[in-house]
Amino acid sequence: MSMMDQVNNDIKEAMKAKQQERLDALRMLKAEFIKNNTAAKPTDELTITVGHAKRLQDSLELYQAGTPAYDKIVKELDVVKAYLPKAMEESEVVALIQDIKSKGAKDMGAIMKELQPQIKGRFDGKRASDLVKSNI
Repeated sequence: MSMMDQVNNDIKEAMKAKQQERLDALRMLKAEFIKNNTAAKPTDELTITVGHAKRLQDSLELYQAGTPAYDKIVKELDVVKAYLPKAMEESEVVALIQDIKSKGAKDMGAIMKELQPQIKGRFDGKRASDLVKSNI
């Protein structure tokens, strides 16, 4: 089952359960999927979900904790995070970096090129970049 199908099923369940905040978050995610499907160069659903979660996380910095807008974004982010893969630990990423290095990748670009698909949606790319720099 694709992520879009899962979101559609969860929208139906949220409607039946009258969970308005969850329903709103799922509809926003579905709108992102639809926008992607009509784009000139559509990407995969995981990339869309990761991007949406990152935008929500970034928007938290605009509001003070405890305000209604902040609380709404936190709840929406919790709903979206349910569709992301399990997060990786820093030690797992370091092990991946060491494995890639042992296969012959020497510079940062080569390591990141191979590492990025493995950590997509599971670990922050900036933190991974920092780990690569410190392990070269």
